[in-house]
Amino acid sequence: MKIVHTADWHLGKIVNSVHMTEEQEYILNQLLEIIKSEQPDVIIIAGDLYDRAIPPKEAVEVLNKILTSLIVDFKIPVLAIAGNHDSPDRLEFGNQLFRTQQLYMETKLTEQLKPIVLYDSFGPVHFHLIPYVEPAEVRQLLDDDTINSHHSAFEAIINTIKQSNNMSDRHVFVGHAFLAGGMESESEERLSMVGGSPYIDVSLFSDFSYVAFGHLHQAQRVTSDVIRYSGSILKYSFSEANHRKSVTIVDLDENGNCDLSIIPLIPKHDMRVVEGYFDKLINDPIGKTDDYLHIRLLDEGQIIDPMNKLRKVYPNILRLERKTLESKNSLLDLKRIRQKQSKSHSELFASFYEEIKGVPIPNENREQVEKVVTKLMEKERGE
Repeated sequence: MKIVHTADWHLGKIVNSVHMTEEQEYILNQLLEIIKSEQPDVIIIAGDLYDRAIPPKEAVEVLNKILTSLIVDFKIPVLAIAGNHDSPDRLEFGNQLFRTQQLYMETKLTEQLKPIVLYDSFGPVHFHLIPYVEPAEVRQLLDDDTINSHHSAFEAIINTIKQSNNMSDRHVFVGHAFLAGGMESESEERLSMVGGSPYIDVSLFSDFSYVAFGHLHQAQRVTSDVIRYSGSILKYSFSEANHRKSVTIVDLDENGNCDLSIIPLIPKHDMRVVEGYFDKLINDPIGKTDDYLHIRLLDEGQIIDPMNKLRKVYPNILRLERKTLESKNSLLDLKRIRQKQSKSHSELFASFYEEIKGVPIPNENREQVEKVVTKLMEKERGE
């Protein structure tokens, strides 16, 4: 069985005030050409189809167009799950009706955890679609008070799957989470750490033929070639400037062994970081001038109106900085920003409380904040 693994489309994404919808439609049309050429048996979309719970209508139109092409024109089964950016309720609309057209959209965890079973000439392949879930949701659903982290939640889910299935058959796991050992970038939203760590140990997935994950934006294997993130379809921050975006093609044989190949996705406009002196950048342009650029100027002297002058050569500059003017204070500020980006919502509030009040937040207040944060996150996702 030939499988296409993709994830993290983030339709409706805005990067540095630039709407990426046109870029996304361009790259998804490229994906359709790859699918036309490869003729796969199934498409996996491992979460974060949209960038936010209430996407703009342009993003909805793009998703509708692409999914319609896949299931109506190509007649290929599509297996998709909700990610942490998606609204489960909105993605669930028409779910049962779409299944008759082989569009399987799993948005909420169910107690039965029934797989989608597809067949090739060698027999069945069981696809386990596990949308993004918080530990508290799994704890309540499975009635298991020992679940207090993302790892323990996935451990309980996989144990339930093993109890209901013959794992000697071919099984594919589809999830959206943070596997321990995966490489992050700045454009990913930090997963909640309310109730425990967001990291999941990959040892849980040893009984699956292939493990298709979404959430991390860099295409990568995590300890095993068959445990993979497909990565996002586009670069969504300059921290991803060196990423190579792609889709993963999986050929699953009769014994559950995988032959993997990576097909690159070439964007309409790349996202690059460029360093140089002002005069040289003006007179000797570097690379494709209409790419989205973060330009770092190396000049020490005063430059009058550098942005407007540079934009006559590079129209899509998104960020401009003077590298030589960075002081120790600015580096410390950047360090503090990065530290804040790694904190959970409740940890950020605790830091704010201590900064304002001059004392650490009491434990009972911290617990109340965590409950409020959890409720707000559930509301944001439409639950």
